[in-house]
Amino acid sequence: MGWYLDGMASAVIGTHTHVQTADERILPGGTAYLSDVGMTGPYDGILGVDRELILDKFLTALPTRFEVADGRTQLSAVIIDLDDTTGKAKSIKRILINDDHPFYE
Repeated sequence: MGWYLDGMASAVIGTHTHVQTADERILPGGTAYLSDVGMTGPYDGILGVDRELILDKFLTALPTRFEVADGRTQLSAVIIDLDDTTGKAKSIKRILINDDHPFYE
């Protein structure tokens, strides 16, 4: 999608609420791109859900009501600097903040 929209969109940022990818770049047409910005939410769950509930659902195949996991949290995001005139991306920077990464990269 990034390559298709390169030059037509200022940014294409994917998300599937998983682990943040490290493939951020500016495509030749000026579009900022990142495959997966990552998850914001509980760090020690499974995609933000209490892991015991997910494991129980997986092992029993029974319907389970998901609940947000307790504990540590994380913030995954991206900062994009755009040219005010052209709308093209000048820079893209990943942000990952949690107990293991206290500052953005």
